[in-house]
Amino acid sequence: MKQSNDTLKRGDEIELTIDSLSSEGKGIARHDGLVVFVQGAVPGDTIRAQVRKKKKNLAEANTIKILKKSPHRVDPECRHFGTCGGCKAQDFEYGEQLAWKRQVVADAFTRIGKFENVLVHETLPSPEVFYYRNKMEFSFGRHRWLFPDELGTVDREQEQFALGLHIPKRYDRILSIDDCRLQSPESTAILNASREYFLANDATVYSSDDGTGTLRHLVIREGKNTGQRMVFLVTFDDPPGLIEGFSELLQKEEFGVTTFIHGITKSRSTVAVAEKEKVYFGPGIIEETLGAFRFQISPTSFFQTNSYQAKQLYDVACDYAAFQPTDTVWDFYCGTGTITLYISDRVKSTLGVELNEYAIENARVNAKLNDVENAEFVSSDIAKFVRKGEAEKHPSPDVIIVDPPRPGLHPSVVEAIGNLGVERVVYVSCNPSSCARDCEMLSEYGYRIEEIQPVDMFPHTYHIECVVKLRK
Repeated sequence: MKQSNDTLKRGDEIELTIDSLSSEGKGIARHDGLVVFVQGAVPGDTIRAQVRKKKKNLAEANTIKILKKSPHRVDPECRHFGTCGGCKAQDFEYGEQLAWKRQVVADAFTRIGKFENVLVHETLPSPEVFYYRNKMEFSFGRHRWLFPDELGTVDREQEQFALGLHIPKRYDRILSIDDCRLQSPESTAILNASREYFLANDATVYSSDDGTGTLRHLVIREGKNTGQRMVFLVTFDDPPGLIEGFSELLQKEEFGVTTFIHGITKSRSTVAVAEKEKVYFGPGIIEETLGAFRFQISPTSFFQTNSYQAKQLYDVACDYAAFQPTDTVWDFYCGTGTITLYISDRVKSTLGVELNEYAIENARVNAKLNDVENAEFVSSDIAKFVRKGEAEKHPSPDVIIVDPPRPGLHPSVVEAIGNLGVERVVYVSCNPSSCARDCEMLSEYGYRIEEIQPVDMFPHTYHIECVVKLRK
């Protein structure tokens, strides 16, 4: 008998056909007028689902059984798919992922930004859809997540030692992955060898609960275009001989590690940073290239995670900026100066502004590395930079590029840009929702959107970048 929405409750099982995907990658279905968000389903699936949460006009459910597969459903390549959470869309045909991400961008600008008839291009695909990440950050933990077939088969020592990724919404549990299709095979080999080494040497795992233990984080970074590879190990302390032995292991030719850095932190923070660092071998940095430019990457410096696609992202930004050789460009939220330097040979001068002083130091190093003399970098809050006279010390911009973090622009930054009155603005965004909101605010200063280009930096995830061309 058909169940009405009035009686539908948590734990009930219902049959659904998935119509579309939410911006977070959940399947969307309708049940007697009720919108149901379903984990583990793709458009075109007919499923049996169990209600997990029920509200007045919507419900959340988990897939129990796929009754009829969508023609766009594919077999995931990673055996950890569905548990890990690192690439939630791996079971969805890549071409359909691109169409879905374009729709996510278009919906954000219609629903949040209140824009009509905005030109949103087809999503630019990534040249590589597997093994594309140049950085993976792994955590050590005392509570290993066990699959049902592992229960009762794993000894206590291995159950209390894990190196891998956090289970979604379970930060007390680590999935001890032995394969990952987001990183290179060499990176996976380093991960597995590290786990075996520390287990064999009875190394302890740090816990912020009691402030004891040694191992905290393992970070692997790669130059996809240079072949250089870094390992950064973060610990709470430095037991005699442990790190020295690990350093010897990493120098095996099969791993291709070009530098190893050991960091120590006494902070209870779960971020992979260190108060003290020691380089065991190599230069302590790696290099990556984008086009004709070289960039130094330190253990904690920011760099676009998909090297292959970063160049396409920046090329779109350059196209939308319509640079002239006489242009002065201001790059807000410049980070380590990748965009600032990448555009430097197309314009008269560039100025990168970023609050993080360490990032600005990296940017200056990269400018010197590339013999770039027409780029300047300032460490400052952007709104204060514009409003409190610092900006007047520099040539006025012809173009402004903004590349903010996920929360987007602070209203004071929008106001500062609006008051500058620059004709050309290019907005590079990792969050279509905050970008749409900011563009609506910029429209109050006379800016209009000419076109938007979604760029897939993270295949098989629900994340999408976009570049917006604004004109006044």
